[in-house]
Amino acid sequence: MRSSKAYLFVSIAVAALCLIAGVRTAAAFNYADALDKAILFFEAQRSGKLPPAQRVAWRADSALSDGSASNVDLVGGYYDAGDNVKFGLPMAFTVTMLSWSVLEFGADAEPAVRWGADYLLKAATATPGALWVQVADPNQDHKCWERPEDMDTPRTAYKVTPQSPGSDVAGETAAALAAASLVFRARDPAYSSRLLAAARKVFDFADRYRGSYSDSLSSVVSPFYTSYSGYHDELLWAAAWLHLASSPSPSTNGVYMSYISTNGGNLGAEQDDYTISWDDKRVATKVLLSKVFLQNRVDGLSVYKSHADHYICSLVPGASGFQSQYTPGGLLFKEGDSNMQYVTSTAFLLLAYAKDLASAGGAVSCGGSTAVAPSALVSLAKRQVDYILGANPAGMSYMVGFGGRYPRRVHHRGASMPSVRDHPARIGCDEGFQYLHSSGPDQNVLVGAVVGGPDQRDAYTDSRDNYAQAEPSTYTNAPLVGALAFFAGPRANN
Repeated sequence: MRSSKAYLFVSIAVAALCLIAGVRTAAAFNYADALDKAILFFEAQRSGKLPPAQRVAWRADSALSDGSASNVDLVGGYYDAGDNVKFGLPMAFTVTMLSWSVLEFGADAEPAVRWGADYLLKAATATPGALWVQVADPNQDHKCWERPEDMDTPRTAYKVTPQSPGSDVAGETAAALAAASLVFRARDPAYSSRLLAAARKVFDFADRYRGSYSDSLSSVVSPFYTSYSGYHDELLWAAAWLHLASSPSPSTNGVYMSYISTNGGNLGAEQDDYTISWDDKRVATKVLLSKVFLQNRVDGLSVYKSHADHYICSLVPGASGFQSQYTPGGLLFKEGDSNMQYVTSTAFLLLAYAKDLASAGGAVSCGGSTAVAPSALVSLAKRQVDYILGANPAGMSYMVGFGGRYPRRVHHRGASMPSVRDHPARIGCDEGFQYLHSSGPDQNVLVGAVVGGPDQRDAYTDSRDNYAQAEPSTYTNAPLVGALAFFAGPRANN
């Protein structure tokens, strides 16, 4: 009876959050349409030779010589956001989260996963004993506003080696390759085996030669994608994915579970953390390993369930341990630059954990008699997704091309400028800035892109110069793909 009262208490608290500032709670959104658009965005971010099935017609081939100066093939992959650099750490995280979206919620995103995995496979196998982790110097790239099809800034390729280690980017790459191998295990076993073999080698490299890529490549990594959280989280995250990919079922056996058992304490298993991002995977690892615990009741993994609970409790209004900040309109707010990346990743974890708890007949323990039912997690995640799609004080969709009102001036080079199809002549480095600073709408609609989002007072300025709010990214969209797949699927009505 005490547990039932606690469930009711927390459910009422979540419902109260949804009523803040009079924001409607019963938004009737077409989640399937939003899902299709969220996946389409990745086609606009493609680098390399575009396939015949390319749907974003205003994009064309780009960066076809990447890696050639170093005698390697690094053509392909994704541009991370609104620029023309290929950053390995956020790209690998993007592939990991896209893969998890497919595996956990059945998102139809295999082509998007494969485009990224193909590139990471090249980066991992092109040079024995090294991992290629970046193409282009961002300091030079950011001096220009150019379409990817026109860019003429240096496409220097950067790698980590035993002498210049990068356990963070290598660990995330191993996680991405392992997760992608699961996506293709049944559909393309040979490809899946190649991905898994590469993942194992990259993980061994990451673990054997420890160090942060932010130190090894500081001049071209920082301040763009500095690994502030260090590399311990990526090693544990990668080991968890390799365990899942190496086992016929999530069991307690195997070399990677042994690694987790032996090294987990030193790699952050017993530390609380309250953020998930391209940099910090501690809570994501705890949710992932909680799945193994809930399915197998392995005593050694109970610590991951405890800390996953702490994280969830920090998000739920009314729960013991609640410490998150929400805008007056109900949006989770972590920081001013690209806040939506935290919103989409958090919504994904809420839903993944809710699904695992529901399957095991469990709940979140927030101390004392307070328990949070899986349904409360789903409600909170839905509130975040609905806010993105338009259930907010501004009545604005923060997904480009979705709904009647959405950002029209996105901080994105290709979207802001006329396409090669419409303007075949080259637009030079300095000439392009007229499009960045223009007050006119984008020349091309970047369908499916989720921008950085409003501030802590729900205010948004639709200006390309406002990159903190107006820039989209692959790592913002990737977890949203999973969340939208949840709400678009039959389980959303259960």
